[in-house]
Amino acid sequence: MITEKTSDSKPEKSLNFIEQKVEEDLANQRFGQIVTRFPPEPNGFLHIGHVKAICLSFDLADQVGGKTNLRFDDTNPVTEDTRYVDGIRNDIRWLGYEWEHECYASDYFGKLHELAIHLIKTGKAYVDDSTQEAIREMRGFPTSPGIESPNRNRSVAENLDLFDRMRLGEYEEGEKVLRAKIDMSSPNMHFRDPIMYRILKKSHHRTGELWCIYPTYDWAHGQSDAIEGVTHSLCSLEFEVHRPLYDWFLDNLPVFNPRPYQTEFSRLNISFMVMSKRKLMQLVNEGHVSGWDDPRMPTIAGLRRRGYTPASLRNFARSVGVTKFNSTTGLEKLEESIREDLNKTASRVMVVLDPLRVVITNYPEGQSELLPLENNPEDNAAGNREVPFSRNLYIEREDFMENPPKDFFRLAPGMHARLKGAYIIRCDEVRKDGSGLVTELLCTYFPESKSGQDKSGIKAKGVLHFVSAAEAIDVEIRLYDRLFTVEDPLANEEKDFLEFINPDSLRIISAAKAEPFIAGTRPGERFQFMRKGYFIREEAGAENVLSAQGVSAGAENLLPVRSESGKPIFNRTVGLRESWGKR
Repeated sequence: MITEKTSDSKPEKSLNFIEQKVEEDLANQRFGQIVTRFPPEPNGFLHIGHVKAICLSFDLADQVGGKTNLRFDDTNPVTEDTRYVDGIRNDIRWLGYEWEHECYASDYFGKLHELAIHLIKTGKAYVDDSTQEAIREMRGFPTSPGIESPNRNRSVAENLDLFDRMRLGEYEEGEKVLRAKIDMSSPNMHFRDPIMYRILKKSHHRTGELWCIYPTYDWAHGQSDAIEGVTHSLCSLEFEVHRPLYDWFLDNLPVFNPRPYQTEFSRLNISFMVMSKRKLMQLVNEGHVSGWDDPRMPTIAGLRRRGYTPASLRNFARSVGVTKFNSTTGLEKLEESIREDLNKTASRVMVVLDPLRVVITNYPEGQSELLPLENNPEDNAAGNREVPFSRNLYIEREDFMENPPKDFFRLAPGMHARLKGAYIIRCDEVRKDGSGLVTELLCTYFPESKSGQDKSGIKAKGVLHFVSAAEAIDVEIRLYDRLFTVEDPLANEEKDFLEFINPDSLRIISAAKAEPFIAGTRPGERFQFMRKGYFIREEAGAENVLSAQGVSAGAENLLPVRSESGKPIFNRTVGLRESWGKR
């Protein structure tokens, strides 16, 4: 289901290794219908790394007439919260996908408990009194065998009794765990009697106080897939070493039909970004950003506020491909994806970020005219709008130089420049204040040089955007940049990743001037500010919606809840071209 008008660009059909496996399974009639799932843990908000997994699972099922479930792996009541559940739902729908069934690992707590009892009865699970530290020591190292727990050979009856008493809450956290009995000498550390259940006397966001023992991810994962009828369990590459355990549990339990199979693919890493939920939580909690939806964050909510479109994220995720080896994709590829999308759809508007007043001395005072301007030259159906032109205008301060170099083609004393969609002007006089700052330019315009009807014969190489002063709208501009100054903020183990935060990742301009067209726009609309980049109008009151509780008081760089003056706010999505490398 597509929930927003988009412009997806899908490459020609070329099957990746997962698609090849699915086609083989269908050809061999191994499954009647392909079922995939996206299984986020509701302990944080989704980020750009999850977009690849979402697209892969949903697109794969859609290509073969299958279905995809959304399953919340809510097995840890300590970190999970319903606001994350709501945020994840919203993000997936915003991306343009709808799931077949909404499921929760907590839906299966009863069934998982029954299956655990089955393993105890067959001598393949036991209750261990060892501490977490002792268990870690007994597991040893991959190069040497582990040591069996002294509780490993308890009788089935004793294990059943102890496990039941664990469930009833007779023991405190850390006193006992349930472990699978596999192989303490296996080179795969996950086979060395992994923990299946631990005691957590915490209220669960769905089951409340019903349970005080909770399944681990490794125990709940494969069984939840099997209960739901998942055929292809797609995981990121770090779970490859977990797959033998995934299979062992399924092989030692009553037969599920169909039996799911886990397949791993490389996760999405992007330069200048941090994807760790723990690190992202730290950025929020310590006030380095305003919240999970801060436009500098790699979260889907942050990218949405930044102005990214669902189509641009889907196209980017598909373009990086599906492989079996980890790599890092350059941030410029993500930025190019949104440029490509917005170039086709965004209206071009004129906004002056650093206004310098221009007076057209030979234009009649009190007079103005409306000049036609294309909304989007890439879209013939977008039509035109009218832009006011008058005696008093604003141009960008950087478009004027008093003593320009030879290759400067904008405005300088005695030089000509064309105003976009309007006339050619010549700078005649420069006025300054007491400190020497240029405050005003006195210029002449040439009536016969009107755009589309130019008969002046004057050559003007530079084309400048402008805003008529009388009709100008005051706007606030937020210029966002990369949150970090290095490609991999986590690469240097000797330094805290916070040392690499970009001090210029946000610059707020409160005195920008926009053409009157801006007044009629709505929050969420995206535009190309001519010669400046792509921008989105901020949602009213959107700031800090996903802020963490207890953010450090007085933290720098936090966004105001809304502009104090009530001005429209625009967030920069991306510049017109990649410029970080040049810097």
